[in-house]
Amino acid sequence: MERTALVTGASSGIGLATAAALVARGYRVLGTSRHPDAIEKKVAGVEYLPLDLTSDESIEALAEPLRGVDVLVNNAGESQSGPFEELPMDALRRLFQVNVLGPVRLAQLALPGMRERRYGRVVMVGSMLASFPLAYRSSYVATKAAIKGFANGARHEYSPYGVWLTTVEPGSINTGISERRTRYLAEDSPHRADFQRMLAALDRNEKAGVSADRVAATVVTAVEAGRPRQRYAVGSNAPFVFALRRVVPAGLVEKITHRKHDLSR
Repeated sequence: MERTALVTGASSGIGLATAAALVARGYRVLGTSRHPDAIEKKVAGVEYLPLDLTSDESIEALAEPLRGVDVLVNNAGESQSGPFEELPMDALRRLFQVNVLGPVRLAQLALPGMRERRYGRVVMVGSMLASFPLAYRSSYVATKAAIKGFANGARHEYSPYGVWLTTVEPGSINTGISERRTRYLAEDSPHRADFQRMLAALDRNEKAGVSADRVAATVVTAVEAGRPRQRYAVGSNAPFVFALRRVVPAGLVEKITHRKHDLSR
């Protein structure tokens, strides 16, 4: 049986790689982008649809195709950095709309059809930072923790219908996202030196990170599992660091996380 998948943010990075991987597996794939006509590198076999996650109207316009999808991969999002006290409220509202409320609404539109057909997969693309929080990334961490919380809770509601929600948590991924990250820092910020050091380390780690194809392969594994796990982590030595977190004190895990990003705390 041909399955239909919808992948958000399919014009670059993890979304592009996931759309390509699903096409190769025989899925009919719908891919979203804010500007489908401007995509330079389109995947053969992907049907592109417009989606602006900051617009409720744009999200609701996908209600009809979402009713028929078997797989929803909520990948599109924004990466944001800044000292906690200096994050503008309008930027926080936009971030939560793009990273949390928009994906949640897309899932709400897709789940009734999945439940009625008694088959479905919703994959939230989160971040390992939701499990290993980092200074100056609090807003991004909060959104990824929130989306994971929705998936973890809702999976209990839908698993009796053969519908599974799961989260894929990438670590450091080499997708060029550092060039698109929104940053907020006051001119007279007392955090400037630490913030800039963290960003430089973050960019360095991402350039050395695993490929988007590796993450896409993990998404496909989650989609095709008979009983998907609650969480799949990939990159940044995920098996080792999650095992370490279970056996060492939380304070030590925090120190290791910060040292990896050139912060001495």
